[in-house]
Amino acid sequence: MEFTAGGRLELRLTAADVGKRVSVRRLTAEGSPGAKFTDTIGVLTSWNAGVLHITQRDGEQVQILESSLVAGKVVPPAPARRRGPAASYEELARAAARAWQPVESERLGGWELRAAVQEVPRGAAVGRRVGFTRRANSVLPLGDPGLPLDEALARVRAWYERRGLPSYIQTATGAEGTQELLCAELDVRGWVREVSAEMWVGPLAPVADGVDLGDRVGLTREPGEAWLGRYQRKGASEVALKVLTAGPSVWFATVPGEGGEPDAIGRCVVDGRWAGFAAVEVAPSRRRQGLASAVMTALARRALEEGASAAWLQVEADNDGARALYGRLGFAAHHAYHHYRATEPDRAPDSAGH
Repeated sequence: MEFTAGGRLELRLTAADVGKRVSVRRLTAEGSPGAKFTDTIGVLTSWNAGVLHITQRDGEQVQILESSLVAGKVVPPAPARRRGPAASYEELARAAARAWQPVESERLGGWELRAAVQEVPRGAAVGRRVGFTRRANSVLPLGDPGLPLDEALARVRAWYERRGLPSYIQTATGAEGTQELLCAELDVRGWVREVSAEMWVGPLAPVADGVDLGDRVGLTREPGEAWLGRYQRKGASEVALKVLTAGPSVWFATVPGEGGEPDAIGRCVVDGRWAGFAAVEVAPSRRRQGLASAVMTALARRALEEGASAAWLQVEADNDGARALYGRLGFAAHHAYHHYRATEPDRAPDSAGH
């Protein structure tokens, strides 16, 4: 990153740049033999009492002392992808929301409160209720809630408490239009970032050109008992089935195996130009044999027939196998998303907060 102007390092940032994407250089361990320059790029979420907070693409927050800065400037939004489909954060967030629809929802200005409540599976504590998937049981904030933030968060808490659920808010970082500022506000109010993953996108045609098992991959509109037997979320309830089968055009793929359970499964939701892949799972004994690729190939071909041209999927940061597979198929990370959970009454930010 070039900071020089006429050969000199310059600090061209002020507190008025909060909310913008910035690049800063600082000197760490100043005055010691190990002192070195470190560069940080992200959204400047606060600058108070001589301390800057910058949220990086993956949602991690860096705290920087103003006194350690040697250079800094505002930089353009993260560059557009050089391959694959162009898409805004909001377009992808809405497509993913349509693919994991809640059983009930309520609007709070530009926020959508979502719930899909089911009873705890047999053998667990009687009367305990849980939500099926965090996406279907969290707030999707794609605008202004129409209330001061603390009032909006109080409404969120009350809404989920009435349903016996923890309060979650789904946020995103790392792309133009994502919610670094909201993440910082939740941090300072005691909300905990509990789960983070990435949204990856890619062209659909290369996926359809993958491993072809022909008729061995069955496609159905309903998951069926065999499919559910392989699905990680065992004991799918009526509520879970409603979430799994909801969407503009939902397909389930199954590769039969011995003993009743499939060797591999997958799910795809076709929605306009988008095909969203999920629940691609392979029996442990059959992994690294091309079955995940075969499931995605069959689903991609059906999605192409329905007019889709682009694909998205969600992957955990530590799932190296899946990331390698999706990279080979032409996918790349678009943004990171996070689920924040309320753990205590919200703390009011003080003058040194963000």
